Amino acid sequence: MISIVLSADDSDARLQAHLPGEDDTLALGAALAAALQPGLHIWLQGNLGSGKTTLTRGLLRALGHTGKVKSPTYTLIEPYSVSRLDLYHFDFYRFNAPEEYLDAGLDEYFAGQGVCIVEWPDKALPYLDQPDIELRLDPEGDGRVANVAARSEAGRTCVIELANLLKQTPPPGAA
Repeated sequence: MISIVLSADDSDARLQAHLPGEDDTLALGAALAAALQPGLHIWLQGNLGSGKTTLTRGLLRALGHTGKVKSPTYTLIEPYSVSRLDLYHFDFYRFNAPEEYLDAGLDEYFAGQGVCIVEWPDKALPYLDQPDIELRLDPEGDGRVANVAARSEAGRTCVIELANLLKQTPPPGAA
């Protein structure tokens, strides 16, 4: 089920989508690609195997990337120049201490107009700035549920656009 909820003061935007299968997660990523704007920072939350990299793969495919899309667990970052965007996919899972974020010199990526997608952002806190969008994937029944929340005005615009896109063309199997 796809729903969008705006608070009374219109400062908040949230979306929830039930994703029965991997194709649905890829489709959500593709819809998110259509709503992206340069400079957005997106945190992907969820346990191991929850679909964070799958969602990113769907997003990159929709932007025209035809190569492999792998989790940057060992490399920390996978950069992509796709379509109209520079996109940086981060994975901080292997950080043992937040200071490793500073030691790696990754903050320069977050200062520009590139889209930054971060898996395991909590491992870099308090050094990582708050995201524009927080997207959480959790198991639910035989699939997963995606909860998308705006954390900035730019994120709010993106989440509303994503909701509109999903209402027009829901992911396969979405009810």
